Amino acid sequence: MVSASRESSVPVAPALSGRQLEILDFERRWWKHGGPKEEAIRDELALSPARYYQILNAVIDSPDAVRHDPMLIKRLQRARDARTTARAERAVSSSRQVGRPVRPLPDETTD
Repeated sequence: MVSASRESSVPVAPALSGRQLEILDFERRWWKHGGPKEEAIRDELALSPARYYQILNAVIDSPDAVRHDPMLIKRLQRARDARTTARAERAVSSSRQVGRPVRPLPDETTD
């Protein structure tokens, strides 16, 4: 049987990397930056906004992130879901407009 003191001395891999924790911390407080979010991402994290959002989207799908800060992660997931839904609705409405027949302008004669 393994003693409790021996178990606690076994190194355990952190659930989230340092970079992932930095990103979650940034999401908690970025609005205090006072400027555009993209500028704050570059200044504080030295990442391009595109790379930042790639990492963030992967992190918020992680069960470890939910355990770390459930309220923040749920808020970020809801915001992402709302953006995805809005984007899908815009795509559907624009595809409907593309398929519409073009009506002649009032000053055009069809005689």
